[in-house]
Amino acid sequence: MDVLVIGAGAVGLTTAISLAEAGLSVTIRTAALPAQTTSVAAGAVWGAVKVGPSNRVLGWGRTGLEVLCKLAAEPGTGVRMAAGREVSRGPLERYYWTRLLTDLRDCAESELPDGFTDGWHYTAPLANMPVYLEYLRARFEQAGGTLEVAPVTSLAGLAGQAPVIINCSGAAAHDLVPDPTVVPVRGQVVIAANPGIEEFLVSRDPEPPWIVYMFPHGDTILLGGTNDEGNWDTDPKPEIAMRIVAGCAAIEPRLRGVEIVGHRVGLRPWRPEVRLESEPLGEGVLWHNYGHGGAGISMAWGCAAEITRAVLG
Repeated sequence: MDVLVIGAGAVGLTTAISLAEAGLSVTIRTAALPAQTTSVAAGAVWGAVKVGPSNRVLGWGRTGLEVLCKLAAEPGTGVRMAAGREVSRGPLERYYWTRLLTDLRDCAESELPDGFTDGWHYTAPLANMPVYLEYLRARFEQAGGTLEVAPVTSLAGLAGQAPVIINCSGAAAHDLVPDPTVVPVRGQVVIAANPGIEEFLVSRDPEPPWIVYMFPHGDTILLGGTNDEGNWDTDPKPEIAMRIVAGCAAIEPRLRGVEIVGHRVGLRPWRPEVRLESEPLGEGVLWHNYGHGGAGISMAWGCAAEITRAVLG
């Protein structure tokens, strides 16, 4: 074994794929299978939400956008190019990373929901996370990788198990490293039958811990959500689910009385800056790759490429 990766969410799987496809022998060790990781609850449209630092995020995000656009053209990946809007009831300032979007434009007044006064429209990769995670898992195994379900309780205890160990433990890095700057940002979403909505919508009104977004995936639609910092609870709350549906239906009337088919909760691993750096571990090296906030899917390929270059170089 050349590399041991800790964590099987989107960041861990992507990192492991990059290294395995470069010809290294890679094992993933994880407390939960990919479909049970926090990544499954992601809204998963490309974007640099709750992630830093900006100077590195642009590079990682550019790589992620390129890779995800290519995956959107391949069947079975769970990724597609989706059009949608981000809207607000007040003035909306464009984020620095939106310069990477080639078709971003201001919404016409007719494109804004009732009560909204500003917004923009664009096309970006959007992942159906259960499908995407299964695609990543299969791609990793096809590259010769091995996935082991076994919780890791100590990074120091891994010394000697592989020349390179990569910590992609997400919010769990708070205790595992330990790194008190990692804060879980709880996200609860509702999966509903899609009444015919084709474009995604994100409300950018600042109302933490409540946020409103909707991402259609064919026959179903993912409705969100919450932005609850410091909350480790991964059990869906019925009262929150009701508020999510009501908040979405207030913007999109077709969602009134919609059939609910599932609930998901994830913990975004927020940190002031992504920790992507190495340190010695015994006679080997320990890489940290965590703290991607709400942008793990978007940043994963860029971070994986940076680690792979360093490991091979």
